[in-house]
Amino acid sequence: MQMRDVVSLVEADVLAAGAREDLLIDRAYAVDLLSDVLALTDERTTLITGNVSPQVIRVAEILNVIAVIFVRGKRPSPATVARAEQLGIPLMSTKKTMFETCGLLYGNGVRPCKNRPVESME
Repeated sequence: MQMRDVVSLVEADVLAAGAREDLLIDRAYAVDLLSDVLALTDERTTLITGNVSPQVIRVAEILNVIAVIFVRGKRPSPATVARAEQLGIPLMSTKKTMFETCGLLYGNGVRPCKNRPVESME
C-alpha cells in the first residue's frame, strides 16, 4: 500500500518527508529495542516503534528502513525529525498502539519482513 494509504489507515500525522506519499509500504517490522532492529532483514521495510530516540534514525539509515511509524502518540525531537528529512526517511506518528497499528497494516496487505538467520549459540 502507498504511504498516503497507511497514513489514513492508522490515522497518522506525517512528521517528515511528506512529499513521499506514493512510497510503497509492503513490509514492516515492529520493535522498541534498537538492538532487536539490528537483527532486521535486509529487505526494504517500515519500522513500527515507540522508541523516539535519535538512534532510531541512525539505525534506519544503516538498515535501509524506508519509513518509521511511531506509535502511542510518541513524537521524536525536532532535531530527529530534521535529520530524517535530510535523509528522506518519512516519519509518521499515530495514537494507536503497536498492536493496533500492526494489525491494521497486516489486515491490509502489509507483510512482515523476513528476519536474518540467527547464528546458533551452541
